[in-house]
Amino acid sequence: MRIPFTKMHGTGNDFVVINETQKRYGLQTSDYRFLADRHFGVGADQILSVRACHEPGIDFEYVIHNADGSEVEHCGNGARCFLRFVREEGLSQKSPLVVKVKKGIIELTDTPEGWVSVHMGTPVFEWSQVPFAPEFSTTLSSHLGFETRRVEWPLDLAPSMPLASFDFSVVSMGNPHAVCVVQEVDALDLQVMGPYLEHHASFPQRVNVGFMEILSRREVKLRVFERGSGETLACGTGACAAVVTGIARGLLDPAVSVQAKGGRLNIEWNGSYADAIKGIASDVVLTGPAQTVFKGELDIQ
Repeated sequence: MRIPFTKMHGTGNDFVVINETQKRYGLQTSDYRFLADRHFGVGADQILSVRACHEPGIDFEYVIHNADGSEVEHCGNGARCFLRFVREEGLSQKSPLVVKVKKGIIELTDTPEGWVSVHMGTPVFEWSQVPFAPEFSTTLSSHLGFETRRVEWPLDLAPSMPLASFDFSVVSMGNPHAVCVVQEVDALDLQVMGPYLEHHASFPQRVNVGFMEILSRREVKLRVFERGSGETLACGTGACAAVVTGIARGLLDPAVSVQAKGGRLNIEWNGSYADAIKGIASDVVLTGPAQTVFKGELDIQ
């Protein structure tokens, strides 16, 4: 089966985008792995499948698969590439565009500078909804019965880890994130820390792990180890999660520039932790570039 595709990236976070608005290809987990493979396939952090949506008020939907073939809920860099893809393929010029993803509805808008802004939805701090299970750590379990909503949590690490323990924040941006504030993010070995935390028992659906270095109240450096993909050059939901938790901890202003390895992203959140845990909605807005790299066709066996 021959499949047309478009290779795209958003600040270095790269995607294979497939147009399924007219027909579904019926791809399996092994097919997504093949497409993402950088030696035998096209190569990508994630695969985006663009589909028509027949629900009232919704323009499109798309499905996201990680490089390991697992389906995920949300992807901010992918959302921007999705809008650019829709424009370039002549599928729609509507702005804003309302799109369905696995865990909700997002809104995408072109900016005058040629970037894309995405309303990423409201952050969720309630640990059971992230989901986050603190009872699987002796340090964390000591807090049960006192506070079930916290901005910061302590976590014991295995003896083989570079650190014995550290504090982190948990939040869902449609997908689970743990964010750690560190002194020097470039000094960390994410190939050691990332897999350990991604698969920690406290995160029943695994977790994306962000390590944030605060440069000022309006600027941070960020590295993210994404579940199912490893460290990526940028992570849109990870940037949102980092800024939101920084604001919740009183460390950041409502508008922050995030320096990722692949480039810069702008995040705005005018909400507060107190309102978020009460369910008062305030969307996080992610703005950044999206670019097409090349188009092609690939045989799927």
